Amino acid sequence: MINAALSLLTTGQTRDDLILTKKATEQVKLINRWLTGMLQVKKNRGLAAKIINRSPVLFYGRPGNEKITTATLIGKDTNRPVYNVDLAKLVSKYIGETEKNLDKLFDTAGKKDWILFFDEADALFGKRTDIKDAHDRYANLDIAYLMHRIENYPGLVLLSSNKKSNIDDAFTRRLQTIIHFPIKKKID
Repeated sequence: MINAALSLLTTGQTRDDLILTKKATEQVKLINRWLTGMLQVKKNRGLAAKIINRSPVLFYGRPGNEKITTATLIGKDTNRPVYNVDLAKLVSKYIGETEKNLDKLFDTAGKKDWILFFDEADALFGKRTDIKDAHDRYANLDIAYLMHRIENYPGLVLLSSNKKSNIDDAFTRRLQTIIHFPIKKKID
């Protein structure tokens, strides 16, 4: 089931092909340094307490402005595969099955040191509304469980959205890094 929900992101582009602001470039460099530091943690467990978790990270900005390419290049720069997660393929109508699917995804990804990319995060973590029926209640439980797994994932989770304002405030406070991707024209 998790294989159907994953697609490997690849690119032939390099960092030189990216058109990012200076601030976004610096934030991406910090993420790369954190991931490189995680390699040292695996070699020397004593470093674990000294490295701050940089996950989850939100990329936001208009469509077509390098969010997916940046995610893919982070993986390329740190020798980690980046998988786009189609959450709809992990959600089950049966109680408890969604959590099992998420457990399998995050356990496998953690063992294999994958970077997980969730596109359209505002669909997952959008502003909450009142619970009107049992379906809403279980959907909220699934999202709460996903949030818990993302926060406790030892690797990098990247979330992407067109609008930061569409993300629920409670979830936004849990993000370690938020990177804005404004449209920027390349200067020749």
